[in-house]
This record gives sequence, structure tokens and C-alpha cells, in this order.
Amino acid sequence: MWKWIHSLFVKNDRKGEENVMKYLIVGLGNLHPDYDDTRHNIGFDVVDVMAEEQNAPWKLVNLGATAEIKYRGRKLILLKPSTYMNRSGKSIRYWMQKENVPIERLMVVVDDIHLPFGSLRMRPKGSDGGHNGLKDIQEYLGSHEYPRIKVGIGNSFYKGQQSDYVLGKWSEEERKSLPDILQKAGDAIRSFTTIGMQQTMSKYNG
Repeated sequence: MWKWIHSLFVKNDRKGEENVMKYLIVGLGNLHPDYDDTRHNIGFDVVDVMAEEQNAPWKLVNLGATAEIKYRGRKLILLKPSTYMNRSGKSIRYWMQKENVPIERLMVVVDDIHLPFGSLRMRPKGSDGGHNGLKDIQEYLGSHEYPRIKVGIGNSFYKGQQSDYVLGKWSEEERKSLPDILQKAGDAIRSFTTIGMQQTMSKYNG
């Protein structure tokens, strides 16, 4: 009798878990200490802050590190691929399939040198813009129509120094503004999961 009741509760719990709307939030970066605190890793920084706000622990898993948070009845699976920036697609496709997350509930967080430092631009789709990480994702997903939010890191570098700039550490002045930028990006992502793409773009893009 009690075993039957227990199994019934377990089944109901699993059914409830399956009915929770899930999102996969992917911060792009390089999962190696040498890349910590660099401009190219701002995608990692955004999801790190989102996890920290809910004291969600990171777990090293297949093709990355994940943490899970809840927001207004949604389950947000945060992912930091361990495949390095330019090979992010394999990890993303694996976790989309594993968690059964459709492409419209994917959000990729990436740095962008074409945007002023600290500005945000969320889009439901777009080209890779020369970004190798986005290019790899497009190849693995077979589509460029996936949501992404670009975080501006500026382009204060001389010709031929782009790589050094992108992989370089934040300046002291930039570091002062970083917490507010990361918080705003996290707010925009949470907004996307509740009020949708169009309203979120109107509110946060700029």
C-alpha cells in the first residue's frame, strides 16, 4: 500500500518536472583559468552571476559545466561549454537534445566588438558576424535562427591587435562597470523567458 502511494507521488513529481518550461542559457567562453577575467569570456561571466544570485552550484558534466536556476515557474539550465569558444556548437546541440529544449528557448550569450562597451543587443536570429563561436553553433544546429544576446566589449584596439584585445584582461575602468553590465544582461535573459523576445528587445536593446 505505502509503496504504491510512494510510487504515485514519484510519478506525479516526474510528470510535474516534465511540464516545467525549460530554457538553455549558454554563455560562450573558454573554460580554462588562463581566460578568466578576459573580454572574450563575458558570456561565462553573465551566467556565473545568474547562478551566483541563486547560490546554484556548477557541475562539471559532459561537454561543459551546468547549473540550474528557477525563475517564475521556468527552469533555466545554464551552460558553459568546455569545448572552447570556437567549438561551442557540439556542446549546445548535445544539451538541447538531452534536456529536450527547442531552439526558440535557447539563448546564447556572446561578446561583440562591434558594440560599444556595455551595450546589449538581443536578437531572435542573425548571421555569425565573423564570430567563430556563432559560426560553429550555426553549423551544428543547421540554422542561424536561434536567439542570442550580444554584450558589447568595444573595439579600442589598433589594426592587427584584435586578438590581443579580445583575449586581454579588463581594464580597471571597465572592471568598475562590469557588475552592472552583467546584472543587466541577466535581467534581459530572465525577461526573455517570461515576456518574450519582442518586448525584451524593446526594453533592453541599446
